[in-house]
Amino acid sequence: MSTIRRFHAMDLFKFNNLNLDRYTETYDLSFYLNYLSSWPDLFTMAVSPDDTPMGYLMGKVEGKDTEWHGHVTALTVGPECRRLGLARGLMRALEDASEKIHDCYFVDLFVRPSNTVAVLMYERLGYILYRQVIDYYLGDGVMPTEYAYDMRKALPRDKDKKSVIPLKHPVTADQTIF
Repeated sequence: MSTIRRFHAMDLFKFNNLNLDRYTETYDLSFYLNYLSSWPDLFTMAVSPDDTPMGYLMGKVEGKDTEWHGHVTALTVGPECRRLGLARGLMRALEDASEKIHDCYFVDLFVRPSNTVAVLMYERLGYILYRQVIDYYLGDGVMPTEYAYDMRKALPRDKDKKSVIPLKHPVTADQTIF
């Protein structure tokens, strides 16, 4: 059994084991604290009954007008906790907050195409490939330079689903700034 709750500042001292996955982007302490103070309702953690971290999702809202959206900055679940529906629960929490608190048009995320397990999970959750972002992920000696999939899911505010009409051409990273 697990619980999804808001991330707490003290969780920063307990979640390092979740960041060991090669697909998980890691950041410095100030980056996490900035998200926690700016978007506390979009930074959630799945924990076991004894409060052991099992996974987390760090998100934000950004954009203007019909580009106003929730964004998944990082989502990771510990290897021993996968296939339990935790990622689905964390994503649902972000989607609900993006819709009900922030009145967003859609939710988006970037994912490595080589992370096929994640891509398939997002597709099962209703996300579509909106566009490819050229050389979004830079090589670091462990992971190669790779483009990103920008995947999106329309929320009820986007009644005509215009936010999820796929682009026919790739873009560069600087073209993704809202």
